[in-house]
Amino acid sequence: MKSNQCIRLQVVTLIVASSAQLLGCESTSNPQVNPYKLIYSSLESKNRSIYLSDEYGKQRLKVVDVTASDGYPVISPDGKSVAFYGKYDEFKTWSIHRAAIDGSNVQRLTHAKNKWDSAPTWSPDSKTILFTREYKHPNGQWQSQIWLMNADGSQQRQINALQGGGASFIDNGKILFHSHGSPSQISIANIDGSNVVKLTNDATDNLAPRLSPDGNHIVYLSNRDGNQEVYIMDINGNNPKRLTFNQVEDWDATWSTDGTQIFFASENSDGFFDIYKVKRDGTALYKVINSGSQVAAVNNLNAVALQKLIKKNQQN
Repeated sequence: MKSNQCIRLQVVTLIVASSAQLLGCESTSNPQVNPYKLIYSSLESKNRSIYLSDEYGKQRLKVVDVTASDGYPVISPDGKSVAFYGKYDEFKTWSIHRAAIDGSNVQRLTHAKNKWDSAPTWSPDSKTILFTREYKHPNGQWQSQIWLMNADGSQQRQINALQGGGASFIDNGKILFHSHGSPSQISIANIDGSNVVKLTNDATDNLAPRLSPDGNHIVYLSNRDGNQEVYIMDINGNNPKRLTFNQVEDWDATWSTDGTQIFFASENSDGFFDIYKVKRDGTALYKVINSGSQVAAVNNLNAVALQKLIKKNQQN
């Protein structure tokens, strides 16, 4: 009996030692877990700047500070670049920019004077940027257009068949957007503007749609109940559900990386916004970040560039 117990003890010891060795190898080979799941426009200082944050607002990193008002940041799917807008000419000209994740290599991609270029989004292959261009036509009519360009700013072209904004890629061949004018409606179309499929059709404004990570639902803004609130619906426009019930307007709704929560900005008493999160069933409302807006989820970050950004923040 004692001999058998010794043998079993030796076997258990070997297994534990082997497991510890394996775990040790795994911990040294795996990169540090990235806590930064949100990117947003912050008013923590005098200027609006771009920050990364975890989903609780506890860990934050300043990414870039180019103009007096930087916003609408979004990370490229390959995790290497951030696109955002900045304002010039006393806020009369809004331009799309691109920078590396560590805040270096800032490039101003659009330069159209007295035009408002905003809300950039990336194609799945990180090679193309969609954005909204707004301006007043010489005839006095307000224009809201959807534009495309290469990630380096080249080949800028309008999708002439569409009038609207808030566009994002569903895949490389289709986009999700809201129409221009009031009432604004949400639709899907081919990237050339053909085959428009309307998902909402009512007498109220439906804006800023974003597709869920699983591709089955859309989060959007609507004032159908009298105040601009956050809603979700099925990808075909069915089963709309209101998620927020606030006395102030809500903006910038986006999905968490796992699709279980919605992040959005809500007006505050200081004349700016705070960022909240709520579960997709409308429960567990929680304030995440003070003085933040235009939030987007972060699905991927280049590990080397992130370490450079962390060191840069530590030095400042």
